[in-house]
Amino acid sequence: MSVRFLLLAVAGLLSWAIPAPAAPPPESLKVAGKEYVRLTDWAKSNGLRARALSKDMTELSSASVRFRFTADSRESRVNGVGLWLCFPAVLHHGTFYLSRLDLQTTVKPLLFPPKKNGGELKSICLDAGHGGNDPGNCVGPFQEKKFTLLLAQEVRQQLQRAGLRVSLTRSKDSTVDLPMRPELARKSNADLFVSLHFNSVPTSRTVVQGAEVYCLTPVGASSTNARGEGANAGWCSGNRNNDDNIFLAYQIQKALTKNPSVNDRGVRRARFAVLRDAEMPAVLIEAAFMSHPEEGKKIFDAAYRKQLARRIVDGVLAYKQAVEQKG
Repeated sequence: MSVRFLLLAVAGLLSWAIPAPAAPPPESLKVAGKEYVRLTDWAKSNGLRARALSKDMTELSSASVRFRFTADSRESRVNGVGLWLCFPAVLHHGTFYLSRLDLQTTVKPLLFPPKKNGGELKSICLDAGHGGNDPGNCVGPFQEKKFTLLLAQEVRQQLQRAGLRVSLTRSKDSTVDLPMRPELARKSNADLFVSLHFNSVPTSRTVVQGAEVYCLTPVGASSTNARGEGANAGWCSGNRNNDDNIFLAYQIQKALTKNPSVNDRGVRRARFAVLRDAEMPAVLIEAAFMSHPEEGKKIFDAAYRKQLARRIVDGVLAYKQAVEQKG
């Protein structure tokens, strides 16, 4: 046997015995037809830090903002506040991926808030949900339309004391068609549109409670409350304010849930008519559940509504301060 043959044989055995190094995880991948990006790469390109917290949880952070994502879940948290993603986070071969759409329309606006470029936020339109022949949710003799108007009036007083100009889509128990509500905001030159509601569920009434704030669903995503509406819904005029919408929703949700007794149901997405047609940043607030036996009683109490109003105003003012900052 020649030396050359022996060397080739040994090399062959070694290549068989020693496994080839594992291929690095892909920079991006397709999941259910959606493009996902490797989170560590996106973090590095944006000057952020990504680190694993456990086998199925990871964190993305800057100096002031901290996200936590869970594998195979749309539920995440930002600075401790609940936040629903457009699509679930994905763990692929031990590496976390987020949809490119979420990175662009959910994560980035909260890491790098939009700015008004020297402008001021001066005017807000408050929309008291329902009214007239639309009572909204009903619990015994209590109708949602009454308490959304009372809350809107309280929020208006507090915003006015903060120096803002405030208009209402209705100031009495009257019917206002959904398309007219954002139109009234436009006619009043409002810088923000805030629709006020109280929630209800037909079952699990003793369990389901808390606050949630909705902003418009980005093009290409399904809403949190899809109700048969898929990801193929088209662009709406409200989508031009996607970054502001989610940043405003986050600030209000954070303020509402600062009280530890309030269950945080998170910032969510929907294509409600009043959000689709708004030409300015817009959110819809479900401030509490009328159907919950304890939380419902609080809604009917003027002192508690005053506290709710204070938190909503705090969220609006936090948004105002952030977007008016230079840089």
